[in-house]
Amino acid sequence: MNTMLDSFWRAVMYCLHPRVIVLSILPVVIMGVLSLTLGYLYWESALVAVRASLESYELVNAMVHWLDGIGLGSLRLVLAPALVLFLAIPVIVVVTLLLVAVFMTPSMVALVASRRFPQLERKKGGSMLASIVWSLGSTLLAIVALVATVPLWLVPPLILILPPLIWGWLTYRVMSYDALADHASGEEREQLFRENRLPLLGIGVLSGYLGAAPSLLWASGAMFIAMAPILVPLAIWIYTLVFAFSSLWFAHYCLAALEQLRKRNSAFAQAPYAQAATELIVDESPPPMAPRSAGGSSDSLA
Repeated sequence: MNTMLDSFWRAVMYCLHPRVIVLSILPVVIMGVLSLTLGYLYWESALVAVRASLESYELVNAMVHWLDGIGLGSLRLVLAPALVLFLAIPVIVVVTLLLVAVFMTPSMVALVASRRFPQLERKKGGSMLASIVWSLGSTLLAIVALVATVPLWLVPPLILILPPLIWGWLTYRVMSYDALADHASGEEREQLFRENRLPLLGIGVLSGYLGAAPSLLWASGAMFIAMAPILVPLAIWIYTLVFAFSSLWFAHYCLAALEQLRKRNSAFAQAPYAQAATELIVDESPPPMAPRSAGGSSDSLA
């Protein structure tokens, strides 16, 4: 717990570093341009497809008639746009996380290592290709989990639990690997994952709840739909800052844990040599001299 809190406050302070602020601009620009371009090209066709799908469900039609009956028929106009944006949120989050992992995490890990762990040996246990494969595989599993649990989101408490858990698991998998890819060997990384699984998952889940901050923008309803060209880039920027902070948190925690692991392994490795040296010194020490008897003393005097 002390290591988690120490890493947390260090990550907060590092977020104010000019290098981190500059690095956060690139994912925002890429994701913002990509989102607005796709929205410009496919927004109308997506609305048509969603409206056609909604009209095929009797439950939705009954709800629309009920809204008309109570004087809220205008809400049907925002139903399809809101659903399109709701479906786009997971895609925005996942792509933003991957952009941060690719463009920001290596530089931020190098920043943490150079300022706090300059003597930590780099064993190059990971590579860019392995990181991409690991991130894509973890992302695919997270998407499958999200799709499988969507029906459970209708239960009020679970919508506050399941998505952050899934985002937290994905953040833990992606950020932990990238934080250790350059410095830890494959065996060290597996040992750290095994020994620190719960703390790392805890950091990921807390980061997942921090990532829920942009949901305040989605919750603004019709106003968000009207101001989507402005609020979507703002939400992406918030996601980028959250994931950048998460990356720094994982970097501080993982590198500190790696340093402690190597010290512990070094102590275990030196213990047999110290014991053998002690035994050798004991074996080579001269035997104690036998005490002289009283009779022997009288004979020598005679």
